Amino acid sequence: MSLNPESKYPSRRSYVVKLRSDAEPDALKGRLENLVTGRQREFSSAEELLESIGADLASAAGEQAIDSDSE
Repeated sequence: MSLNPESKYPSRRSYVVKLRSDAEPDALKGRLENLVTGRQREFSSAEELLESIGADLASAAGEQAIDSDSE
């Protein structure tokens, strides 16, 4: 049996979602913050929240590709 050195839930993909006081179930508003990088993104709908997570994951993938190329 070999152990996978990569975590199933890496810290780089940890977020805090802060909802504004005027957020409603059908109108989410708030801020997404990546716990490792500290990057923050505002959102004003559930769709924007998901787009923000997707953009952050794409950004991280781009950074990893650059790191791999420089080795």
